[in-house]
Amino acid sequence: MSERIIQVETVSPIDLYGPSDIFLNQIKSYFPKLNIIARGDFLKVIGDPAEIAVFSSRFELLMVHLERFGKINEQTIEQIMRGEADQQTTSPVTNGDVLVHGRSGLLVKAITSNQKRMVKASEHNDLIFAIGPAGTGKTYTAVALAVRALKNKQVKRIILTRPAVEAGENLGFLPGDLKDKLDPYMQPLYDALRDMLPTQKLLTYLEDGTIEVAPLAFMRGRTLDHAFAILDEAQNATQSQLKMFLTRMGKASHFIVTGDITQIDLPPKQPSGLLQAMKILKSVKGIEFIMLDEKDVVRHRLVTTIIKAYQQHREEQSGQTDK
Repeated sequence: MSERIIQVETVSPIDLYGPSDIFLNQIKSYFPKLNIIARGDFLKVIGDPAEIAVFSSRFELLMVHLERFGKINEQTIEQIMRGEADQQTTSPVTNGDVLVHGRSGLLVKAITSNQKRMVKASEHNDLIFAIGPAGTGKTYTAVALAVRALKNKQVKRIILTRPAVEAGENLGFLPGDLKDKLDPYMQPLYDALRDMLPTQKLLTYLEDGTIEVAPLAFMRGRTLDHAFAILDEAQNATQSQLKMFLTRMGKASHFIVTGDITQIDLPPKQPSGLLQAMKILKSVKGIEFIMLDEKDVVRHRLVTTIIKAYQQHREEQSGQTDK
């Protein structure tokens, strides 16, 4: 008799086992000689070593299918547990540009040309800057790259951070503890993560520190080894803050800095660290700047029109100032 522990780490156990364990019971029916015990994120398998090896390979393939397609059914389980499918046949036919297989079958991929440039730049540089207006997918693409790196075990953790700068609103008197006060700033990052990871797995990652969402001030004094770190809304980081973040890079780390230089919420006399970094680091080897524009907007069609209108207004105002 032998025993093996299989960790369910890339998919939700609820989706894998099915309602009232209907899928789990079906899986067990194909290996009646094995004692299969499910305990949350772990599956204990007891029995003959050779049969355990067969079960393990097919169970892993089932998890791969669930991660890629976001769902399984009785037919899928039967095909995989009978050994009638392999990893190639459970893969989508066109899958080369998919970054993450998200929840409910969502395929997260770079859509626009500049988003694709972000992906390519991140694969060849340990630090990239993605700069562009709202709705261009820079943050969403960055989070997808981070989740992909974590799933592929290229990094051990994800660090998502933002400057806690109020966009014209005073949130200082919100009730609750520190986390409650900071969460409104971090909500866009949570939204992206929820699209890309099963709910229970995301909660586990947040609890054990595999994924950390924190304000920029919390980065001071740290060294981020084997991490994928994203600084979002970097236009609201001061010059010293942005330098501090960039110098947190440790061994085997990847950094992405995103920002919109048209939406700086810092006090008038406080220069943006992002604007300074664009000048100082533009020629540094190993750092690449990706500039997104209204053609990369993936929100409502009116967002593109709004961005163009504001850009035209700024140019007109600038022209009047020059005169």
